[in-house]
Amino acid sequence: MPKYRIIVDLSDFQLHLLDGDIVVHTYPIAIGKMATQTPSGQYTIINKQPNPGGPFGAYWLGLSKPHYGIHGTNDPSSIGRSVSHGCIRMYNEDVTQLAALVPLHTQVTIRK
Repeated sequence: MPKYRIIVDLSDFQLHLLDGDIVVHTYPIAIGKMATQTPSGQYTIINKQPNPGGPFGAYWLGLSKPHYGIHGTNDPSSIGRSVSHGCIRMYNEDVTQLAALVPLHTQVTIRK
């Protein structure tokens, strides 16, 4: 049984999925802009919602920090940039794959 955890590297716009200490996937992401930066810290995934509507793309993974999450995007050109209101954006196919792999309560570390 895999023991997944997520590390978000804000400095290089990447989300790493680890099984134990081994990186099994790395995904490009978009992060918060200067005025609404993505908060660093330790969180967990508390809910998962397919097709949440609006700008959230194909999937929403809610974090234990209220109003923040990992989600898809309806603007794929934003990936690799600091453009969000603090959430972590992923390509829709990537967030759908991630959501299928990680269970609720998966640890998420966001670091600068």
